[in-house]
Amino acid sequence: MNIHVNSEISTLKRLVIHSPDSGLGKVVPSKAQDWLFEDIVHLSTMRKDEYDYYVRILLYFLDPGKIKGVEAAKSDSMNRDFFNPKKESYFKSDKVIEFETLLADILENDGLRKQLISAVSAIEECSYQEMLQFQEMSKKELTMMLITGMNTKGEMYFPPVPNLIFTRDIGIVINDHILMNKPAKMARSRESLLAKYVFYNHPYFEDLKGKIIEIEENEEHFLLPEEEQNSRADTLEGGDVMMVAPNHLFIGISERTSLEAARQAMRKLFDQKVLTKVTLIKIPAKRDYMHIDTIFTQIKKNVWVLLGSLGRAAEKQKKDKIWEELGQKEKAEELVIKQFYIENGKEKSRSFENLEDLLDDVSKTDLQSKEETVFVYSGNNEFPFGAREQWTDSCNLLVLKEGVAIGYDRNDKTSEAFRAAGFDTIHAVDLVKSFESGERDPQSIENTIILLPSAELSRARGGSHCMSLPILRTGVR
Repeated sequence: MNIHVNSEISTLKRLVIHSPDSGLGKVVPSKAQDWLFEDIVHLSTMRKDEYDYYVRILLYFLDPGKIKGVEAAKSDSMNRDFFNPKKESYFKSDKVIEFETLLADILENDGLRKQLISAVSAIEECSYQEMLQFQEMSKKELTMMLITGMNTKGEMYFPPVPNLIFTRDIGIVINDHILMNKPAKMARSRESLLAKYVFYNHPYFEDLKGKIIEIEENEEHFLLPEEEQNSRADTLEGGDVMMVAPNHLFIGISERTSLEAARQAMRKLFDQKVLTKVTLIKIPAKRDYMHIDTIFTQIKKNVWVLLGSLGRAAEKQKKDKIWEELGQKEKAEELVIKQFYIENGKEKSRSFENLEDLLDDVSKTDLQSKEETVFVYSGNNEFPFGAREQWTDSCNLLVLKEGVAIGYDRNDKTSEAFRAAGFDTIHAVDLVKSFESGERDPQSIENTIILLPSAELSRARGGSHCMSLPILRTGVR
């Protein structure tokens, strides 16, 4: 299977997703933040009324033969077996690829099955007797247990991995290589382990042999006192990594990705000649932002959506006299942007003053855009909508093809800003119905933001960009 991604905006051909599983329904208030959720979700609504529309859109654009004319896939169908990876009638596409099916496939190998059971049992501190029970499970039950932490009877052995819905964070394809994540939080350790087994062993990823890059701890890390090890860990998550141009990678330094891991990733990519330019973007280490893809994503060569308070625009905002009189100073939160590049065989570096200057340089220098660079701001850069809508992923969009992206329907002011920038906006439900009736065709959709139902999905703190791991895009024109 061909694996290659060299931009954020070229036509999406293949990606890995993970549909909301029953583990999401086991998140309880007392453990929500430990499991990296801000709230508990209504699983049935999230699946049927929201995520299934995400899958429909993906299939119509990437693998229309799997969905066109299929009654079970239509928006008025009461039976959602078509969207359930555990059911025989699941669509099972090799373009919209379900992580759960990949895991089930590798469990056919008895040696891998034993290794994975042992590894998961170790990190989850299972008893020896439990490990023996896992060996006796069917492939279907074992797959469910490894992801949700429970068997088919609903008995829980260890916590679920509810964040697996955000497949972007398990790895990122960089040209024809993949950079695996090293999560900052224990809640994501198991999904990282499962992802490694899949990418190293599934036949789909045969072409990645020798091209998988992993982040490793410094050789002296184990010598540190235990209380220092967590604060000095090399951690990296895929939401902080963006392949913005064929030879240029962004890596965010954030709440979840450490400077040490970013430097290590850059060094390995340079040493293996995967690319020649890496920009490190240090953002405030706050839960509000989490990863760089929560504060900006690219829509076209010359169009970016971003949070104004972390950009140059914040410096231009008129001060609200009421708050100024009360002593509140309004200013942009601090970013540090350092770019490293290879030129004539030597490594050089330079800095950027602000996010807009960096993104403008990518558009004009790396992508050779001849048009003026356009910035669409979260919440139309109006108080308090910029921050409110960034929290519900106004800046976290997945591009299906240049100028066509999936966002959330609840970010009204951001949608206004897109329309002012010349984009159409259409609700995913309406678009799917027009595809079903034949009124529209995905190939004819241009310069459009597709608005996904998001009342429950947004509670999980991740947008469509987070919910995707692109593994094949056509080259930038």
